[in-house]
Amino acid sequence: MDNLKQGMIDAGEAVQETLDDLLKLGGDPEDRVIEAMRYACLGGGKRIRPFMVLSSAAMFGVDINAALRSAAAVEMVHCYSLVHDDLPAMDDDDLRRGKPTCHKQFDEATAILAGDALLTRAFEVLSHDDTHGDARVRADLVLTLAQAAGDRGMVGGQMLDILAEETELNMPEITRMQRMKTGMLISVSCEIGAILGKASKSARQALHAYAHDLGLAFQIADDLLDVESDSETMGKATGKDAVAGKATFVSLMGVERARGQALMLSDQAMQHLDIFAEKGDPLRALARFVVERSN
Repeated sequence: MDNLKQGMIDAGEAVQETLDDLLKLGGDPEDRVIEAMRYACLGGGKRIRPFMVLSSAAMFGVDINAALRSAAAVEMVHCYSLVHDDLPAMDDDDLRRGKPTCHKQFDEATAILAGDALLTRAFEVLSHDDTHGDARVRADLVLTLAQAAGDRGMVGGQMLDILAEETELNMPEITRMQRMKTGMLISVSCEIGAILGKASKSARQALHAYAHDLGLAFQIADDLLDVESDSETMGKATGKDAVAGKATFVSLMGVERARGQALMLSDQAMQHLDIFAEKGDPLRALARFVVERSN
C-alpha cells in the first residue's frame, strides 16, 4: 500500500504540472474564467482517474507525454463535472476538497463558464498532435471520452440522480445510475491507456471489466463514507442523500452488506487483471485502496 500511495503522489504531481502548463493565464480580460478553471483543477484531490490513465498506459509502454496529456484531459472532465454538480441548481454545495466550491469562490456564471471551458479544453488536448501522432488514435480517444461523459454516460447518470429525489429507485436502477454517473469515467480512464498503446481487443476488454467492478466498488465505498464519515474528514458535505431521501447502495443493503459487496467487487476487479501479470499490480493495489480509503 505504501508503494501505491507514493505512486499516486507522483502521478498527482506530474498531472498537476501538466494541468498547470495547459491552463496558462494570458494576461487578457477573459483570464477570470481561466483562474476559475485553475481553481477547480489545481486544488488537490486524490487524482484517482489520472493515476488509472498513467498506470494503464505504462502497461503498454506508452510515451509519458501522451499519457500525461490524456490524464490531464480526463481530470479536466472530472473537475468540470464537480464544478457543475456543486452549483445551486444541482447539489448546491459550499465545500469541495476542503475549500469553497468554485461558484462560492467566484460566482455562479463564472463557475458555469469554467466548467464549459474545462470540458471543451479536454477534447482540444486529446485531439492535438502533441497527444499522439496517429490521427486514428486521437479520434478514438475523443470518441471514447465523449461517450463516457455525455448523455449516455456521466451527464445521463446525473440526470437520473436528480430524478432519484422524486422517485424511489431499486437496486438495478441505482446500479445503472452509478455506472453512468461515476463508473463510465473510471472505465474510460483505464481504456485510454490501452487506446494510446494500441492494445489488443482482449486487453481492452479486461481493463473494461476491471473498471466496471472498480467503479461500483468505488461508489459503494463513497456511500459508506457519506454515512460514516464527516464533512471535515471528507472535505465536502456528508449525509445529503439521507436528508433528501434518496436511495443509495447503503440504504438498500445496509452498512455491513454494502461493505461486503464493495470488497467482493474489489476482489473481482483484481481478477480481471490476471492476463497482465505483475504489470497490473498498481491497478490491483488501487482496487483495494478504493474500498479502504477514509475520504
